[in-house]
Amino acid sequence: MKLDIDGLAVHFPYDYIYPEQYSYMLELKRTLDAKGHGVLEMPSGTGKTISLLSLIVAYLKQKPGDLTKLIYCSRTVPEIEKCVEELRRLLQYYEKEGVLDRQPLLALALSSRKNLCINPEVNREKYGKMVDSQCQSLTASYVRESHKHNSSVPVCDFYEKFDAHGRESPLPPGVYNLEDLKEYGKGNGWCAYFLARYAVTHANIIVYSYHYLLDPKIADLVSKEFSKKSVVVFDEAHNIDNVCIDSMSVTIRKRTLDKCSQNLETLKHGIASIKESDAQKLKEEYSRLVEGLKNARVAKETDIQLSNPVLPDEVLEEVVPGNIRNAEHFVAFLKRFVEYLKARLRLQHVVTESPPAFLKDCFAKVCIERKPLRFCAERLRSLLWTMELPNMADFSPLLLVANFATLVSTYAKGFIIIIEPFEDSAPTVSNPIIRFSCMDASIAVKPVFDRFQSVIITSGTLSPVDMYPKILDFRPVTLATFTMTLSKPCLCPMIVSRGNDQVSITSKFETREDIAVIRNYGNLLADMAAVVPDGIVGFFTSYAYMENIVASWYEQGIIDAIQRHKLLFIETPDAAETSVALINYHKACENGRGAILLSVARGKVSEGIDFDHHLGRCVIMFGIPYVYTQSRILKARLEYLRDQFQIRENDFLTFDAMRHAAQCMGRAIRGKTDYGVMLLADRRFSRADKRGKLPKWIQEYLKDSFCNLTTEEAVQISKRFFRQMAQPFTREEQLGISLLTLDQLQSEDMQMRIAKKAQQT
Repeated sequence: MKLDIDGLAVHFPYDYIYPEQYSYMLELKRTLDAKGHGVLEMPSGTGKTISLLSLIVAYLKQKPGDLTKLIYCSRTVPEIEKCVEELRRLLQYYEKEGVLDRQPLLALALSSRKNLCINPEVNREKYGKMVDSQCQSLTASYVRESHKHNSSVPVCDFYEKFDAHGRESPLPPGVYNLEDLKEYGKGNGWCAYFLARYAVTHANIIVYSYHYLLDPKIADLVSKEFSKKSVVVFDEAHNIDNVCIDSMSVTIRKRTLDKCSQNLETLKHGIASIKESDAQKLKEEYSRLVEGLKNARVAKETDIQLSNPVLPDEVLEEVVPGNIRNAEHFVAFLKRFVEYLKARLRLQHVVTESPPAFLKDCFAKVCIERKPLRFCAERLRSLLWTMELPNMADFSPLLLVANFATLVSTYAKGFIIIIEPFEDSAPTVSNPIIRFSCMDASIAVKPVFDRFQSVIITSGTLSPVDMYPKILDFRPVTLATFTMTLSKPCLCPMIVSRGNDQVSITSKFETREDIAVIRNYGNLLADMAAVVPDGIVGFFTSYAYMENIVASWYEQGIIDAIQRHKLLFIETPDAAETSVALINYHKACENGRGAILLSVARGKVSEGIDFDHHLGRCVIMFGIPYVYTQSRILKARLEYLRDQFQIRENDFLTFDAMRHAAQCMGRAIRGKTDYGVMLLADRRFSRADKRGKLPKWIQEYLKDSFCNLTTEEAVQISKRFFRQMAQPFTREEQLGISLLTLDQLQSEDMQMRIAKKAQQT
């Protein structure tokens, strides 16, 4: 259908549209018109991706002067693939409608070498780092140079052919997912990875992972050339602050430093042998460094395997400090720094300090100043490039320490250094560790907000939406949350606060060992297993808590009672075991036996796996998934948020717990024809501060009478709900309420209703 969204003609590739999709597009259009940033929450399963793509593609086509590129960031490869398929459907609809295209669009997905490499010698490697390293050893400019003089030196034929012919003939317009790129690469004999890397600069739409924009080490390589007139979309962005923090944090263990010492020995011998055979090479590097780092980076696209984590451009113009210009001096300097870190790890107590305090101690003990440390990462890359080392993966520990040196000397605020003699999980085992932790998520995302004219943060679970502008430190032009219009109530959220014996149920730390609470949780699951058809997914607050409860259920005979009705599968920290459990859970649901999957909030199952239709007819949240509050890093971050952004500790912890609870709940409803029960099994959920932080689309269906139930009451309500849902339900019943034709959408009554809802958002 063809829609008029605030004066913009939008092609929408379906015959029907949801009211919330129309409202979402209106808000998105306003954000793009204002050339500002927006935070938009829309329920899962209501066609968020296609709404985004339809509006932005129309904007790209009709207002090329205002907007030139869409950068769509998602978290996982399956989500990237899903987005590309929606885009393909949209552009096929444009063709079908016979829209004459003066400027056909090029859209492509970009991923790592591991997912795009077509060289059979390289892609058989299991780990991404090894694939990168193998690729480097075949495509580095010095390897290719020596191949010209000695044909026995191996190079990558795919890259050679791409380099010779691929740049002149750009990728034809169209939509390319990862498999399409590989097929196109194989057809021409060109490297698919570098073909995609080269094509992103002139592509109209790029779909890739968050890290390509938020991790400065990768963003500098991939996303540097993009124009300001781009719109960036972070989809499924409820965890964006954690992604930002992880990309700027470094963890160094004793084992890392031992490997660094070996790396430095290798470098020392390497420099000595180069001095004997080709001293001129080191002299040339020295003279380049005198001119400044910008000129030292003459490496080709294949060589810059890891870019600098943070250095601003003005530093790159500076002259490299004299004491690290000479290669031997630099290796000795790094050795001194590594020995200093080893000495810091010999402590028997926990130390928490700021970067300036760390640098002061470093200067006092080993006379290392701040300025040469700032250049460490870049200087090491220059040296590794000059030495033409074949296997870069071996030097990752040293690169990590160099990144740490650069970060610790660049940022005085927003970071903390915690040195611990052991890990929290095993306080009796000596395992010293240095954590350089970022506490301010806005540091990584600020360059994105500054560089691009519009950044859209969107997800199904962003409530409360006003928290994101605070923790990411930006000013949005739109903040909106949309509800789900349903012609029959297909979600049934309930809060179970007591067992049948009237003992209140909660995962509170004080009552975790209480046998009555554990028994009530078990009875709740066993009773629900008897009335819920097909699949039930249960979420616990942590793996340790889940293990304790399941062990206790086993002793009490509850597991036997559950297995009379359904098979039981459990998620474990091991990804392979969890995959097997998921496959068998699917099988049990498909053949009518029914199954229960017990998993953990913040785990693999809660984040990326959809339990649509019969795979998830009921979701039970056992307790509130608060993060481990005794963690020193968390305490430091909470203190920082309080001092810098005036966010109270309790507010942030509740916000974090409730967004993860909502994420778990949202696994059950994946569309308007789906239905399911959502059980929040903890009496604390009924408090106003917890309930108020659930997404609007869940709150809307959480009646007051469903907020303080016993197990038996919840079972009876579920029985009634499933009986109601089992009645035949046709599209005609949805039409005009939750599903609209073009005529219905344009009717005056519907436009007034949508306008009224827009005022409430």
